[in-house]
Amino acid sequence: MMLDDRSKLLLKALVERYIADGQPVGSRTLSKASGLELSPATIRNVMSDLEELGLIVSPHTSAGRVPTARGYRLFVDTMLTVQPQQFGAHSLAPDQPQKVITNAANLLSSLSQFVGVVIAPRRTSAFRHMEFLRLSERRVLVIIVSPDGDVQNRVIYTEVDHSQAQLLEAANFLNSHYVGLDIEQVRERLHGEVESLRSEIASLMAAAVTMNSEAAAEAQDEVVIAGERNLLKLSDFSSDMGNLRRAFELFEQKAQIMRLLDIAGQAEGVRIFIGGESQVVPFEELSIVSAPYEVDGKLVGTLGVIGPTRMAYDRMIQIVDITSKLVSNALSHHK
Repeated sequence: MMLDDRSKLLLKALVERYIADGQPVGSRTLSKASGLELSPATIRNVMSDLEELGLIVSPHTSAGRVPTARGYRLFVDTMLTVQPQQFGAHSLAPDQPQKVITNAANLLSSLSQFVGVVIAPRRTSAFRHMEFLRLSERRVLVIIVSPDGDVQNRVIYTEVDHSQAQLLEAANFLNSHYVGLDIEQVRERLHGEVESLRSEIASLMAAAVTMNSEAAAEAQDEVVIAGERNLLKLSDFSSDMGNLRRAFELFEQKAQIMRLLDIAGQAEGVRIFIGGESQVVPFEELSIVSAPYEVDGKLVGTLGVIGPTRMAYDRMIQIVDITSKLVSNALSHHK
């Protein structure tokens, strides 16, 4: 999509103006805002070109225009200038990971005045110790102690009944061969060694390993959300309760937020998803600015701000960027 410089300048002025005051932008306002000495007729022509390209649209009730998702996208990708801003001395104290995550979500929300979202760090699925306890016929309690001392208990149902002696043998085998390995690695290694183990014990171990990797997957569904109520204050939503209801449904389906942010977490740096331009953000009215954060140099989670498409993207980029660095520092073990 090739735009000449004049069209780019006018689009940039229109988007900035609309972000600033939320009113559809007319040609007279645009002439002032852009600082270009153009006749109203010229501006109207450029506006109708931009409209044909799907970059702006005129709402029914107004002579002015507002940006579309494509318009915002072009603005964000090619016209956004981010000035360094001071956000005061914000900090996140090193603490229990859960506390850091909650504080980070609140910080994102209070700085942006929108919704702050943080996905908790992925838990390691390695184990330090595993025990099997026979509960009744074909019901076994698996006790797993993680490297950091976290204890999980799960009940599994086995194909055949195992004696406590067999259970002890299986636990001893796992504890002597597989301690400290990630559960996925254990699963692969077991797969290769099944032949050499008695098959019933092998199937018991496989069940325990599967259960533990499922537990780790469930533990990752920890999404901390702060500030949903901020959306109630926004004129972009308050005039249309349907939009608001859909936004709140999104927050209830945390799995959907996980997917949105997971996509973001695969890339370094700040990413911007604009509502309505893809399946990633299913709502025209919402945009997400997100960034991954690290612990000890490894990307482990994602955080971001969810707000209206009409947001000050330059400011949000900085808020998200700063918070991701604060979280990385608070969670990393500095030697």
